[in-house]
Amino acid sequence: MTSASPCSIYLVSGSTGLPWHLRACGLLLCLLLPMVGARLSFGAEPSTENGTRAGLIIWPEPKPLDAVSFVDGEGKPLSLADFRGKVVLLNLWATWCVPCRQEMPTLDRLQAKLGGNDFQVVALSLDQGGLPVVRDFYREIGIQHLAIYLDEHMQAIQSLGAFGLPVTLLLDREGRELGRKAGAAEWDSPEVIEFVQEVMASPSRK
Repeated sequence: MTSASPCSIYLVSGSTGLPWHLRACGLLLCLLLPMVGARLSFGAEPSTENGTRAGLIIWPEPKPLDAVSFVDGEGKPLSLADFRGKVVLLNLWATWCVPCRQEMPTLDRLQAKLGGNDFQVVALSLDQGGLPVVRDFYREIGIQHLAIYLDEHMQAIQSLGAFGLPVTLLLDREGRELGRKAGAAEWDSPEVIEFVQEVMASPSRK
């Protein structure tokens, strides 16, 4: 699975038309991505036992997550617990993050192919502009299969140890983290689809 360097893409995309403070915020988060790579395990050094599948670092054992609260496009309060029973690909993103914008269509296609009772892509926007900004972006690029989820206060960044965007976590049916990737990816690639299907078909690890 190919992936782009988030910082390099952001730096060469200066004509985003976004306010300077949003560009500065995005660049700061982007520059913090190496910290995520160095401390991916919520402050612990990565273990030599970690594996890699479909571009994700896979933990030796599933990791419980702190509570993460957000709202949907109708303003209904939700948390990750509401998705238990499904395998979830949780993507933290924002419209001012250029790599996020570029990978969004691949997440939409992944949801179209595998989404249902057993799997869901949860694309959680951290835009402080809220629903109007995300809704307009979905319309602009033709997103058809992803629901809107909003965390305007960016609480998920700290709760999930995700100091950089985009960050994507794969969760099992119990809501535990199986692995993650910092940076953009092609989420509808054959290897991602195959791996997600394996997780969907496998019994939960204790």
